Amino acid sequence: MVKTTKIDRKHWEAICDHCGKCCLIKLEDEDSGEIYYTNIICRYYDTDQNLCTIYEKRREIVPACIQLDEENVNQIPWMPKTCAYRRLFDPNYQPVSPCRLKGKVISEDMVDPADYENHLINQEDL
Repeated sequence: MVKTTKIDRKHWEAICDHCGKCCLIKLEDEDSGEIYYTNIICRYYDTDQNLCTIYEKRREIVPACIQLDEENVNQIPWMPKTCAYRRLFDPNYQPVSPCRLKGKVISEDMVDPADYENHLINQEDL
């Protein structure tokens, strides 16, 4: 892991490229712990603007939404390999063009949770 210095909130937020991959619904195999991505995205993510529409209140409205910081971003097993924050920790990080999810994902409002398994994808396909 690359050692980082404390980054103030404004600069921390500027690192994010707003790809939205962390906003995708993920499923975890209870037996193996393996994480599976779906093409289902949080209802509050706007794929036209590549932004969370409730960003300032997201933790209040969606308690499961994780506040990323320097302490946890490299510890979360489902963080995408292409996440811009990875460059802080991975000396082998290869920047990629920001992902745009428009046309590739569906809002969680449109999918019955019982059907999530029918929406599994390979995260590298996004």
